[in-house]
Amino acid sequence: MKELGRLITAMVTPFKKDGTVDYAQAQKLALGLLDSGSDGLVVVGTTGESPTVTWEEEHALFAAVKSAVGNRGKVIAGTGANSTQEALENTLKAEKIGVDACLLVVPYYNKPTQEGLYLHFKTIAEATNLPCILYNVPSRTITHMSPETVIRLSQIPNIVGVKEASGKLDDIAQIINNVRPDFTVWSGNDSDTLPMLAMGAYGVISVASHIVGKQIKEMITRFVSGNTDNAAAIHRHLTPLIRSLFVVSNPIPIKYALNYLGFEVGGLRLPMTEADEKTAALIRESLKGYTIDLPIK
Repeated sequence: MKELGRLITAMVTPFKKDGTVDYAQAQKLALGLLDSGSDGLVVVGTTGESPTVTWEEEHALFAAVKSAVGNRGKVIAGTGANSTQEALENTLKAEKIGVDACLLVVPYYNKPTQEGLYLHFKTIAEATNLPCILYNVPSRTITHMSPETVIRLSQIPNIVGVKEASGKLDDIAQIINNVRPDFTVWSGNDSDTLPMLAMGAYGVISVASHIVGKQIKEMITRFVSGNTDNAAAIHRHLTPLIRSLFVVSNPIPIKYALNYLGFEVGGLRLPMTEADEKTAALIRESLKGYTIDLPIK
């Protein structure tokens, strides 16, 4: 499923001042991200505050973003859960809404075995016609999905790829070496994108692309075309900004940055809190050194 794109943005969920979802602003952001380099969008993933967005709000966001985007870019619905049955039902609902694919996070808190992970993802994939992307992010889920489990799951036809945010480059190399040929590996950490491309990954599901999407896209394009020195120069240039966007838990920094730049996305839902002044000052200082690709109107 390479057509899902090399640069996918894990989109924030905009909120109004009263804390309700701002669907119109989500549509505007989705279009702005496509205009600034993104091939597709993850809606209600980690960056979209999935832990505090209700199922009803999720489904309304899937529909609103897909309606705005149409065929301009791919809409990937974050439908994972720590309950297999809930994730399955959510995925089937997203399929009816008409999204292009789903992102399924490793179940969190309940700490399943590797066999449990395999059966969890297998059960969901076999119930839907959607392309399914696995999401391995042990810093949030505690459980690390092993390379052997990813390789095993890659034999299921509509499990089309993995968002790898473990930072374990040795494991990622093992995955790339052993999955089926058309299985796609995306970096799940902006800081790992170039190293993972060098190992054979396809692209990135990014947070920083909210504001420097064209530059990340250019880095990927240059690397793929063989201009690795220029790709490395872009990576080095972007590194301080990426570092500032993860100085505290995502999406606190990126939401602050967007609001500061003039693209209103509102606050965060508890237990996430606003950036404190030290964090905010660091982000403001970092932004001074960068061209902003997102259209700010």
